Amino acid sequence: MIARAAAGLLLAALPGFPAESAQAAPRQAASAVAPDLLVADLQALRHLDERLLAIGWRLGSGNAAFCDEARPAIGLLLLDTAAYSRPNAVRTALGLAGPVAVQAAAPGAPAHAAGLRPGDEIAAIDGIDVADIPAESANDWRRLVRLHDIIETSLAADGKVELTLRDGRRLDIAGIAACRSRFEIVTGESAVADGRRVLIGRDFAGFGYREDELAAAIAHELAHNLLGHPDWLDARGRKRRDIRMTEREADRLMPWLLANAGYDPHAALRFMRRWGPRHGGGLFRKRTHDSWDERSDMIEAEIGLVEARLANGAAADWAHHFRRESPDGNRN
Repeated sequence: MIARAAAGLLLAALPGFPAESAQAAPRQAASAVAPDLLVADLQALRHLDERLLAIGWRLGSGNAAFCDEARPAIGLLLLDTAAYSRPNAVRTALGLAGPVAVQAAAPGAPAHAAGLRPGDEIAAIDGIDVADIPAESANDWRRLVRLHDIIETSLAADGKVELTLRDGRRLDIAGIAACRSRFEIVTGESAVADGRRVLIGRDFAGFGYREDELAAAIAHELAHNLLGHPDWLDARGRKRRDIRMTEREADRLMPWLLANAGYDPHAALRFMRRWGPRHGGGLFRKRTHDSWDERSDMIEAEIGLVEARLANGAAADWAHHFRRESPDGNRN
């Protein structure tokens, strides 16, 4: 089970997971954590959220022209204290008057351009008071999911959303097109995609890499969502040969996604050559993945295709020029 936590000190159940999964997560009371350690840990978690969202926004907005399901988005991640085991402790540690605040706003995204910054408290979304949306007293991630859903629904309806801040400001924020995927920090060391989210463990080794190499890892997971791999694998029973095929496609799509986000496509190759020799399990299991050097060769060949298009002044249009391997591969 994957759950989100502040360094294991204070649980915040991951938005979107089934209730039974959230309930199965280990919990530790916030009262047992020294206030200064709690503040430091919440700040560390926020820093990871900011890094992931910033990269995810670049990848999602930069590739919007080629996604089947690009939608208006504003690049905003919220925090709800009700999702933690001791909401009042979190509220006090962060100096919040209410339950909901900005966790991160991606640089260059509409939310950031509108002036939203971490810690800004959200009182209402499209006139709906966030405190009026029911939530359990603790460990309840459902309201946070609902808040993000309200924002997405509003943006899909008319391309904008109104946010009312606790200080009285009202921001009418228009979205811009981005590939549909949420980006979330979870516990653990792995990186996975579930069809609509990219989930990166807070102990993932890539957080110690250069930004463009971390972006390559995130692009790999985003590629699974954009190419419809999770649903396709589920429908076929997740056979080993099918998983290997989808991993090859995700590897090869990395440089395309990176190029459209303004990153060096060679970062995909650097990431694989750095990650591969050091990690034999998790995301790169031997039975479902080619060897890291074989994967590097495929990525390098794909970079040549991307650079050839860019050199001719064309876009890295993977929607029309990326070769699929799965027999009936449809993108989401």
